[in-house]
Amino acid sequence: QVQLVESGGGLVQPGGSLRLSCAASGSIVNINDMGWYRQAPGKQRELAATITRGGITNYADSVKGRFTISRDDAKNTVYLQMNSLKPGDTAVYYCNAAISTHELWRIIEYDYWGQGTQVTVSS
Repeated sequence: QVQLVESGGGLVQPGGSLRLSCAASGSIVNINDMGWYRQAPGKQRELAATITRGGITNYADSVKGRFTISRDDAKNTVYLQMNSLKPGDTAVYYCNAAISTHELWRIIEYDYWGQGTQVTVSS
């Protein structure tokens, strides 16, 4: 059983900063790509940022230069540092990870999602 648990969301004023964390736990063999997605009210879930096991990052155009994704493989944790926040960044932020686990005699990779954490940017 693998779980992703997010933390760090909240209410912040425009121009402020927040740092999201997502820790994976359970029967983990390997964690490959990790990422953060977000879903604003009435909109589809969209990619915010991803990071490969080798540290290659990818950002949505809307967050480039303001958000930074990083990971600590010793802690099975991915972070999202969000600076210069705007009201348009208001959304539920979801952590995602491709995690290899033991299943009987095999090792299988599954895609896991966290429960989401609310980020609200408002004055």
